[in-house]
Amino acid sequence: MLPNETVRKRLENLIRLARDDDYASVSALIGKNHAYIQQFIQRGVPQRLKEEDRRTIAGYFNVPEWELGSPFEHPRTSPYVSGFSDSSDSGIIMIPAYNIRASAGFGAFVEREWTEDYMPFKSRFLKKLTQSNPDNLSILTVTGDSMDPTLSDQDLILVDAQEAGLISDGIYVIRNEETLSVKRISVNPANGLLSIKSDNSLYESWPDCKIDDIQIIGKVIWAGRNL
Repeated sequence: MLPNETVRKRLENLIRLARDDDYASVSALIGKNHAYIQQFIQRGVPQRLKEEDRRTIAGYFNVPEWELGSPFEHPRTSPYVSGFSDSSDSGIIMIPAYNIRASAGFGAFVEREWTEDYMPFKSRFLKKLTQSNPDNLSILTVTGDSMDPTLSDQDLILVDAQEAGLISDGIYVIRNEETLSVKRISVNPANGLLSIKSDNSLYESWPDCKIDDIQIIGKVIWAGRNL
């Protein structure tokens, strides 16, 4: 059974990536008042979802129930480590790989195809990349060539959702209504406006964007590809 904080983060990420869902809509899905899921995620009230509510939400997002707090359906071959600690350097952390494409092109539609697999990472390796809680991390697949040569079609990217609100120069996954895109963002130190760029010069860039006008999913902190 996953720790309560991990369950809340999992559900928060599922809602964040959803095309047309929010806290209120998921609350309505299980017949609760509009603030029920928000209180569960942000305040830990209730501590755990009821079994029937968990089953309904898991079915809706097409994820196994144990991601939302039920006992594990199958024994894990590697220990699951939630969060970093001095004693967890040799542990394996399983990062969810979502069956959602983040487009390095004109934008990939978000479908309700959720956790496809899990990728194992050494805790020691992740600590070199980020101090963020591993519950904020997810794997997405790149489509398109607008970020060539930095990112290529079918590359895997590790996205840190905790960095969504800490904007510094880097590559981010951003959302525009029903699409996800991978773009380079730089911050103008004079006025705080953002430039959204494609590394491939054949694609358009957007200067002088207000941060409040952009929905940032997370920062790309690692990429992997086939050779």
